Amino acid sequence: MLVQGKNAIVTGGSQGIGRAIALKLAENGANVAILYVGDRQRGAETVKEIEALGVKAMEVYCNVADFEESKAAVDEVVKTLGSVDILINNAGITRDNLILKMTEAEFDSVINVNLKGTFNMIKHTYPLFMRQRYGRVVSISSVVGIGGNKGQANYSASKAGIIGMTKSAAKELASRGVTYNAIAPGFIETDMTAVLPEEAKKAMCDQIPAKRTGKPEDVANLALFLASDMAAYITGEVVRCDGGMQM
Repeated sequence: MLVQGKNAIVTGGSQGIGRAIALKLAENGANVAILYVGDRQRGAETVKEIEALGVKAMEVYCNVADFEESKAAVDEVVKTLGSVDILINNAGITRDNLILKMTEAEFDSVINVNLKGTFNMIKHTYPLFMRQRYGRVVSISSVVGIGGNKGQANYSASKAGIIGMTKSAAKELASRGVTYNAIAPGFIETDMTAVLPEEAKKAMCDQIPAKRTGKPEDVANLALFLASDMAAYITGEVVRCDGGMQM
């Protein structure tokens, strides 16, 4: 029970990597609040799965890109659970296109959700962590935030921004016992990657030394470690979870 009795927020927690992380934290004793937009039935189902593990669970329908809406969500979690100890910044979208064809709306929407959404959540939990002199923040970046990817200038920029923000926040609150780390997943089997053509999936898998795609649980296991006190002396790090894809 690595996070027994802790209260966690997981953004984008109703599906994919976020859902896997939420369940992994719950399996290890944390009460979990999921923030999400989209399919409300899927969100409700995830909450039931979390509760079935014997911990408290709640859902907040929230667009993290909205500053006031995300603040209200954090306030609601604190009011319901009593505190926040762990923040997992996972919410993210893609709007892929070559720079030549990418519209301003495609660029802005990805930056707003992925990068500004992460800032909003870090901003609103910052004073809580500072006062209680404790906090574990894990933000989901990507290997394309490290190496870039054609057709994903907006997504790559947002994920690279998360890395810079993680390191900056880590330096600001390290002395208060608060850690900020980022995970850079590679090719993970989610709804986001399921829409890719089979030939694209195969080409990507061929580049992975592990010769397999990742599972959401692979990322969740790493997130659990970084959110636990086993990682108390680790901060400002970016850990790849990519089967060796970008060694």
